[in-house]
Amino acid sequence: MSLVTRMILRRLLVSVLVLFVVSLLVFAATLLLPGDPARAILGQQATPERVAALTEQLGLDRPVWERYLGWLGGVLTGDLGFSAATQGPVTELLGGRITASAVLLVLTALVATPVALALGAWAAVRRGTRTDSALSGTSLVLAALPEFVIGVLLVVLFATSVLQVLPSVTIARPGEPVWTRPGQLVLPVLTLALVVIPYVVRMTRATLSETFDTGFVEMARLKGLPERTVLLRHAVPHTIGPVAQVLALQLAWLAGGVVVVEFLFRYPGIGQALIDAVNNRDVQVVQAISMLIAAFYVVVNLAADVAGIVADPRIRTAGGIR
Repeated sequence: MSLVTRMILRRLLVSVLVLFVVSLLVFAATLLLPGDPARAILGQQATPERVAALTEQLGLDRPVWERYLGWLGGVLTGDLGFSAATQGPVTELLGGRITASAVLLVLTALVATPVALALGAWAAVRRGTRTDSALSGTSLVLAALPEFVIGVLLVVLFATSVLQVLPSVTIARPGEPVWTRPGQLVLPVLTLALVVIPYVVRMTRATLSETFDTGFVEMARLKGLPERTVLLRHAVPHTIGPVAQVLALQLAWLAGGVVVVEFLFRYPGIGQALIDAVNNRDVQVVQAISMLIAAFYVVVNLAADVAGIVADPRIRTAGGIR
């Protein structure tokens, strides 16, 4: 078994263990939520007999470990339980919302990734110049701002007070896809992109700047190779790993950061659904969304680790891969 394969399998095992620990934490945290799930489903006017019957039907009277194993088995088989708010399967409730959040995340990644990488590389190539200082300063300021502050500033600038050219909230009829009104996606996507871009710009600049000072890059320049060739063939391959990991961390963060942004813009995604579920004490929905966010975070980071391992010339050489 090659070194690359062993490293990938190790990362995969760690990812599975992380998801297992997260499932324990999510289940334990939802047990601490106030209120009785059975009464939340039936309403406050339900008789004690009906509450007791539903408690038994849902298995809430079983030992905690049995309830956890039953819930985990349902998660692994796609059975996420029933929502107390809609009285229907959680999968039906989250289907459209997952699609809406996926649209938001994909658009943010498509906007933020090329912009951040290009600006970071430009700053590294222009080290010590005013361009570098301006990009570094702007990135530092944006990185210090929480996403809700950026969102409010964009609303003031583009929706309410200054330009008034974009909607400040998402307006979608039931069953209507969010992409049927592209204008309402602009501010949420721009907010998330401005949160992600500064970190990737700073990491790209730092990694490329460090790579430019290494011996193999200096040797390539001494050979008279064009600066473009030096950058793309000698510097960039050695920076893919660290930059990919930071980029993955930021994109994975979007799964959690989207909660605040969706609430701010009333966007009908899983973030808004999570807030509604917490307010309604809808335990099954809270558990399902928490696990979805955790799984997205772990999978994206696993993909970044694998990309970094495969792209790193030193690991490929040690593992016998050309």
